[in-house]
Amino acid sequence: MRDKIKVGIIGGSGLEDPAFIDNYSSTKVSTPYGEPSSELILGRVSDIPVVIISRHGKGHAITPSNVNYRGNLWSLKDQGCTHVLATTACGSLREDIKRGDFVLPDQFIDRTIKRVSTFYDESNVQHVPMGSPFCEKTRSVLQNQAQKLELRYHLGGTIVTIEGPRFSTKAESMLFRSWGCDVINMSTVPEVVLARELGMCYQSIAMSTDYDCWHESEEEVSMEMIFAVMAENAENVKKLLMNTIPSLSIGECKCQSFYRSASE
Repeated sequence: MRDKIKVGIIGGSGLEDPAFIDNYSSTKVSTPYGEPSSELILGRVSDIPVVIISRHGKGHAITPSNVNYRGNLWSLKDQGCTHVLATTACGSLREDIKRGDFVLPDQFIDRTIKRVSTFYDESNVQHVPMGSPFCEKTRSVLQNQAQKLELRYHLGGTIVTIEGPRFSTKAESMLFRSWGCDVINMSTVPEVVLARELGMCYQSIAMSTDYDCWHESEEEVSMEMIFAVMAENAENVKKLLMNTIPSLSIGECKCQSFYRSASE
């Protein structure tokens, strides 16, 4: 089944340079939902074809609310991607999730209000199951590779996605902690939902860059803080991707069974 695998990588800061993949080239595409956030970078990792897209565009120019999530996910599916590894910066809502730690979430809470989170927004309604929104098989492979690389990581956890671009108030941050959320970001939803509708195995790789604003003894989050931690840990992100991709397989995975073509 390995010859059928193709991996989409949704990149954040630190992944703009595609030099870590082999034989790469770029292509500009369009979709029924408009142009994606960036050109697609096509290449290979250990002979597995990969497609990289920059979520926020060149130079981080697109705000979270204005990302064309449907165009991005559709373009990856149209390229034949079976898996999506989505890197994202996140704020820690737990003392034990420190700056630079990786989190492999298994649940999300959606606090966005402006985004189209489905391909089925017209007459052809499909109610797609989301009880286990992330790909368990992909998450297990990431866990194994993180262990081998001796990276600090946390298996599972709930990520809450807020609309942005503003950060949380302290009251909101404390509320999310009381809900049992572990990390917070601005991009996982609707990516994870759209990937499920397209039948792709989706797993976030969240890197903790700050403590949001709840921690009394820590500085409040800023973009400068986020970019600094991402830059420091960019090589670890790339190592984790390069080790994980050759170990992925399709086999029997329920993620593919949820696929319904939006054109049906």
